[in-house]
Amino acid sequence: MNTWLLLVAGAHLGFQLTVDLVVYPALRDVGPEDWTRAHAAHSRRITPVVGLVYVPLVLVLGWAAVAEPDDVGTWVAVAGGLLAVGTTAAVAAPVHGRLSSAGEDRRAALLDRLTRADRVRTVGAVVCTVGALLVAL
Repeated sequence: MNTWLLLVAGAHLGFQLTVDLVVYPALRDVGPEDWTRAHAAHSRRITPVVGLVYVPLVLVLGWAAVAEPDDVGTWVAVAGGLLAVGTTAAVAAPVHGRLSSAGEDRRAALLDRLTRADRVRTVGAVVCTVGALLVAL
């Protein structure tokens, strides 16, 4: 279980850093004339990747909570993972929904909110990875 936890936490961290440092800045650079097409393409492409990262993350965190409930690293990993997944469900996904139909006048504020949410998700991914490292030690 320790190896799986470290693997999924590391994959999640890599995914979050890529979105935070590459994907969202590139999306922010899209001009108004290309916005609808670019955001739709982003949403279509990122959705399966989110599933590939988040489903194993949630499953392995659940497994870790059952298999290693006395290890503090387990709960650090679970807390970080839940922070990231919860922020995705409560903030990032709804903001993406609003972005798909937002006018140019609202887009910058929504992108700012999405960027802040993504920073929280990245912190969650870092905390999750630290917890996984603690379990592995």
